[in-house]
Amino acid sequence: MTDAILPNGIKDSGGDSSYFRKGCNPFAQTGRSKLQNKRAGLNQQIIKQMRMRAGAENLLKATSNNKVKEMVMLELSYVNSNLQLLMGQLEGLNSSVEVYQSTQETSHIPLIALGLKETKDVDFSAPFKDFILEHYSEENTFEDQIADLMDLRQACRTPSRSEAGVELLAKYFGHLPLLESRFFSSTRLAGIFFTWYDSFTGVPVCQQNLSLEKASILFNMAALYSQLGTRCDRQTVAGLADAISSFQKAAGILNHLKETFTHTPSYDMSPAMLSMLIRMMLAQAQECLFERLALAGIRNHFFALLKIAQEASKVSEIYDQVHQSMIQTPVKDNVPLFWSTMSQVKANHYRSMAHYFVAIALLDHQLNPSDDEDQQEKTLSQVYDQLPEGCTPLDILKKRDERTRIGQAHIRRAIMGHEEALRIHGLCHHLNNLEILQEILRVSHQRSLNKLTENESEDEFTDYVVAPDIISKSEYKAEMELPATTKGPLSFFTAKQRWTAPRAVRIRSEDRDLGFTLRGEAPVEVVSLDPLCSAAADGLKEGDHIVAVGDTDCKWLGLSEVMRLLKDVDEKGIDIQVVTVMDSNPPMPNKSATFCGNLPKTYSMICLAHDSEDKTSPKSRKVSKKTSFLSWGLKNRLKSASTLSLPTADHSGALPWNKPCPTFPSSSSYNNDSALY
Repeated sequence: MTDAILPNGIKDSGGDSSYFRKGCNPFAQTGRSKLQNKRAGLNQQIIKQMRMRAGAENLLKATSNNKVKEMVMLELSYVNSNLQLLMGQLEGLNSSVEVYQSTQETSHIPLIALGLKETKDVDFSAPFKDFILEHYSEENTFEDQIADLMDLRQACRTPSRSEAGVELLAKYFGHLPLLESRFFSSTRLAGIFFTWYDSFTGVPVCQQNLSLEKASILFNMAALYSQLGTRCDRQTVAGLADAISSFQKAAGILNHLKETFTHTPSYDMSPAMLSMLIRMMLAQAQECLFERLALAGIRNHFFALLKIAQEASKVSEIYDQVHQSMIQTPVKDNVPLFWSTMSQVKANHYRSMAHYFVAIALLDHQLNPSDDEDQQEKTLSQVYDQLPEGCTPLDILKKRDERTRIGQAHIRRAIMGHEEALRIHGLCHHLNNLEILQEILRVSHQRSLNKLTENESEDEFTDYVVAPDIISKSEYKAEMELPATTKGPLSFFTAKQRWTAPRAVRIRSEDRDLGFTLRGEAPVEVVSLDPLCSAAADGLKEGDHIVAVGDTDCKWLGLSEVMRLLKDVDEKGIDIQVVTVMDSNPPMPNKSATFCGNLPKTYSMICLAHDSEDKTSPKSRKVSKKTSFLSWGLKNRLKSASTLSLPTADHSGALPWNKPCPTFPSSSSYNNDSALY
């Protein structure tokens, strides 16, 4: 294997050194890898129970014996109970966020990472060998190259949580459009079944179409980016910047998946679920943006406090949207309760923080003669959408009693918000395991209580008002970010193109004239054929493509190289190999049965694409000599004031047919005819 490296001190059962690809370590015993292994085990148990349920349901329909029906009903209730338990355990795995967090993380609210989709092994060997022999008339079986491809796919099942792991997935994804064009014809099924498990329910989906493989690899790339984001050290500016970028890339890939593949058979890649996941990734990126602003401390200054309040309100608003998308049908039936509860807790927490900062700005800062009254009035008016009746921003700034009254109202809303966050936190037993989250909520709540006590007088009687809502506003907005793209080459030799088997033609020079001319890129095409020349008499036709001259393979040689081989042909002549493109009407896409829980269903996964290059260009192109239809190449693209702090807790190589593709392939590399039904 050309890009295999030796691990440090890892031996296989036979004592020889094992290997793994860069970006993959199947022997790693990290908390994350153990969690993924548990997921794989649960998936196997779920599919077993679903098969038992399908068999029991079929027997129930077929039998008319009441005694048998009673026994089957009892068995069904037992199987359904087991399925509920298994899916509950899977939900628990999706709620285990601790293993994804940074080891340096001690004072920040945990972030949510997506788990990788699991898949079964795929054997490309026999189907590819048969197709190469039948379609390309190649006797070479390409065992080493096919083994490399299978090894690459196997490595993608255990990518490391690093940029190298993302590059590994992107490399395999870059091969898929090329595999599709050369081995997956619209006129026949390749006989290769791809099985992927739903990340949330564990339900398997099995199809013969490569679009499921593409979509699942994209999902895992987004999941890996989300895991990279949660791993970053959020106590440093650089770590927060990496986290922001990772979550934005995860959102970008998920959005690319949503726009490129529709009617996906796996629910975790449905439009509704992907829309929710995109919002969640962007919300976490926005949360990291807020933390970056507050990292060095928040200046205890009127304008700085109002600004950070609106930033906190923005984070709260986005988490509100995430929570609303999680409780909509049918997303709420599959998303872990932990996720929806966490988003609701964060929405309340950041909203309370926004009210706390506005309260500090009003209670701790009075309007002085040296202050810019107009600027403060303008800034305060932009914080509120609507003030209590009879109250204006200037009244709040200039009247001490009014300023105190509104400030205390904000403190009370902050207290109520954190009390609500603590109440919701207690409703989810998975959240109870996050001691750091409970500690942050408790400290924030206590800080607000202390502030209210400082500004309340026992003999004071106040007509309590409800603090107005704070308008959300952010200096930096989290945006979807799609990783760098690269285009894959298209070829004359594809599974969708049909041509005759290579045939031999003897060509001779007559008065230094072969009787025809050549044009185009590899493989060159015969044009302007003299019908009286010896080559025509031997069966050469206009439109034929030359694939060999003598013993030299010409499938990938350009016009100048082929002319160089033909220039010394004399009266004795030389044999050439040619193929003729066969006319065929474009067939309807094949339907591929989707086996979901052992029950065949039919879905549609349409892969949208654009032509990636202009095939009509008459310009000749020099192409290095290749040995086979399948030896394709893919080129690389390659602080003067006091501060306030946020509450914290107290405690290489390449496959023979393709060079490394570490960048994210664009939609232009998809095949136009890729459709999954």
